[in-house]
Amino acid sequence: MISSRFAAPAAALLALSFLPAAAAAQTGLVVEDGQAQIVPAFADSSTWIRHDLWVETEFDSDGDGRPDRVHVDVTRPAQTESEGLRVPVIYETSPYYSGVAGIDFAHFWDLRQEVGGEPRPRDPFPATIRHIPSQPRISNSHVATWVPRGFAVVHSQSPGTGQSQGCPTVGGANESLAPKAVIDWLNGRARGFTSVDGDEEARASWATGKVGMTGTSYNGTLPLAAATTGVEGLEAIIPIAPNTSYYHYYRSNGLVRAPGGYPGEDVDVLFDFIFSGFPEVRDYCLANVRDEMTAQLDRVTGDYNDFWAGRDYLNHVDGVRAATLMSHAFNDWNVMPEHSYRISMALRERGVPLQIFYHQGGHGGPPPLELMNRWFTRYVIGVENGVEDAPEAWIVREGDDPREPTPYPGYPHPEAESVTLRPGGDGHWTGGLSLDDPGDDGAAAETGAIVDNFSFAGDQLAAAEWSNHRLLYATPELREDVHLSGVATVRVRVSADAPAANLSVWLVSLPWTDGGEINDNLITKGWADPSNAGAEEISSPRTGMGLTPGEFVEVEFALQPDDQVIPAGARIGLMVFSSDKDFTLHPDPGTTLTVDLGETHLSLPVVGGAAVLRRALGVPASQ
Repeated sequence: MISSRFAAPAAALLALSFLPAAAAAQTGLVVEDGQAQIVPAFADSSTWIRHDLWVETEFDSDGDGRPDRVHVDVTRPAQTESEGLRVPVIYETSPYYSGVAGIDFAHFWDLRQEVGGEPRPRDPFPATIRHIPSQPRISNSHVATWVPRGFAVVHSQSPGTGQSQGCPTVGGANESLAPKAVIDWLNGRARGFTSVDGDEEARASWATGKVGMTGTSYNGTLPLAAATTGVEGLEAIIPIAPNTSYYHYYRSNGLVRAPGGYPGEDVDVLFDFIFSGFPEVRDYCLANVRDEMTAQLDRVTGDYNDFWAGRDYLNHVDGVRAATLMSHAFNDWNVMPEHSYRISMALRERGVPLQIFYHQGGHGGPPPLELMNRWFTRYVIGVENGVEDAPEAWIVREGDDPREPTPYPGYPHPEAESVTLRPGGDGHWTGGLSLDDPGDDGAAAETGAIVDNFSFAGDQLAAAEWSNHRLLYATPELREDVHLSGVATVRVRVSADAPAANLSVWLVSLPWTDGGEINDNLITKGWADPSNAGAEEISSPRTGMGLTPGEFVEVEFALQPDDQVIPAGARIGLMVFSSDKDFTLHPDPGTTLTVDLGETHLSLPVVGGAAVLRRALGVPASQ
């Protein structure tokens, strides 16, 4: 039985066909309850038509004087030949389809580097990815889901990978233009060929020209990349855990930072990891793409620059017209949730059709199939199933089945309000974290000192009864649940006895219990470079100026977006420390940071605002 959980009140049974009127009795797509249904005539995989081809692009990234061609495979229902049926397309593109170099940290950047110092030279990956000269079937992803429902499924390999010509550019323009070319081919605007260097053309006469894209991680980045071109025919995208900015993937607020699980990774490491393309262009791509990346990525200051700006899809979001169903996890410490949040907010402002699915797990995790089906049915098939009238945000609550998200009018929750809390007391033990009281201006100034030591992981510091390697402040036990929804921000007034230092902040739920569920301990995290406290004391990732030892600066930055219900009995804790073992550089231990607690505060996005938090903390409303 089809659930109406994601549906508008009205549901219809529709038979659709893209055939001429005379052939209307022949096989067609079927939509019921707002979703494309499996059609028995499409479901026999032994009849599916499979073929591959190469689409000519508008760029030459490998310097051979000819437009690069990208490799494409197609799986479509037999009726596209036997009955002349034209069908919509679900499309995924990837740099991974022909293999990767594997994880070898010996070829990553060395984390043992002083903040603001010169990194040790990196030993690049050798040419370890065996080139596959022929690969007619690139991938089987999505085929079993969408071909039985009357779609064709298309895959393509990113430039410089597999049998696609060109060089990988890891966020460069050709990664956006390559899928654009494939969509243009599906609409008759670009040429396809039956071989990589031949002149026998292949046409997509079986396609309606309407395309939906999806994929996870890097494969989720590329639908957004394609959408920024504004290509006609790309009607909907479902990016899952997408990297929307390579700066935000490898840096935070002017600080060099690694994605979780991959210490020392950077954009040039990723180039080596995916470069499975033609061996004859390897030397050209290394010299003209990979080495240029290394020269511009700047692991000394960690600042935002024009190189990173070109790989930030927020700067190109005005081109996006495709209806976007964004999917991400609040505990994804690889591609962090800010990636989907920043793009979603921009698309909402621009009036692009938008829905958001968040869950409480880690990296990856698609929306429920019903949610995806309704999205593609509405915008790729064109059936008005009321999806635009459904709730905008779908969030999996703690402990719930990911297939049963809770609907909300939007994300952040519309009733979330920023509430300010201030730390105080001895943070080497656990100090206090209390609601901001303007009447405390005359209180004695307090400071707290942190001795940097990267060898202590964040969870160790949060669990420690006492540590001089962090400052920890917590509220009293909550008397009732508190729902946080949105982006917490911190403002820290800090000095260091060195010209540069890491600054890390975790928001935690105490007491810290090892081995608990994913939401039992950690709420969210954030990182910044105090050297990037810029004009008017507002942090800027472009203007790292260095620190004067002993001189205070004020750094304000956002932590990662979150939506979490903190249960009664827990304490909300703010932990401030320097080097984060799993994410930042590892400078020599011993740098001391001093935090001015009187000018440091945390702003929490509390559903219901200050009144709710006061009640949960047992604070009288008059205070």
